[in-house]
Amino acid sequence: MADSTARTGSDAAPLVHAVNVTKAFHGNEVLKGIDMDVARGEVVVLLGPSGSGKTTFLRCINQLETIDGGRIWVDGDLMGYEDRGGVLHHLTDKQIAGQRREIGMCFQRFNLFPHKTVLENIIEAPTQVKGVSKAEATARALELLEQVGLSDKPAAYPSQLSGGQQQRVAIARALAMDPKLMLFDEPTSALDPELVGEVLKVMRDLAEGGMTMIVVTHEMGFAREVADRVVFMDAGVVVEQGPPSEVIGNPQHARTRAFLSRMRQEEAAHAAAQDPIAQR
Repeated sequence: MADSTARTGSDAAPLVHAVNVTKAFHGNEVLKGIDMDVARGEVVVLLGPSGSGKTTFLRCINQLETIDGGRIWVDGDLMGYEDRGGVLHHLTDKQIAGQRREIGMCFQRFNLFPHKTVLENIIEAPTQVKGVSKAEATARALELLEQVGLSDKPAAYPSQLSGGQQQRVAIARALAMDPKLMLFDEPTSALDPELVGEVLKVMRDLAEGGMTMIVVTHEMGFAREVADRVVFMDAGVVVEQGPPSEVIGNPQHARTRAFLSRMRQEEAAHAAAQDPIAQR
């Protein structure tokens, strides 16, 4: 497990501060009053069954979804709103886009521009959004490609890359904006099993480098090894949270135990399917 105390000051204000966050879609309440703090340099893994609200919460942090109630601050900025004497006023789309620049997000699908090369994909936002010169953006992009193990692919197009390579390019593209926070929404779920490890390695390296990360994943090994804290969500609420050794190793809530039991069964079935001896 990563050592969050070495990376974060115990007295420092949290980078992410969420208070009583609610969100409903068509009358269905998906988030039912989420409170969560994430310290600078902390790696938080969100676990839970489909429909538990994990992805919605990530999208609310990044203002891809508008919250119905509560408040979310990132590095002291109230996301999506301005507080005028206790009354919230929506920010303009331009102001929200400015807030979003500070947050990197990687999705299940890679969302790369298919008609642009790897290098062009990575330099697009720094040059167009932040006004970085093409030469500076290119130099940084090549550094990032080295970091994610793709230094030989700047001229390749997405269609020429494996899913794992495309996801690593997507991570490099997010990092090119120098975000203070990285959000990952099941970044390995669309990958073939043999490609998962290469993406998780990049994410481990980011954690080691002190990047603040909130990760929605079902990769239990990653959660055990890399997370400073695991948050188990179900039906729109935080059921329990704590170090991986506690939440995964010794869950206190019946819902957490049931979820982890299902996950272990799936891991065992997957391992058996990959074992040629077991298949004889």
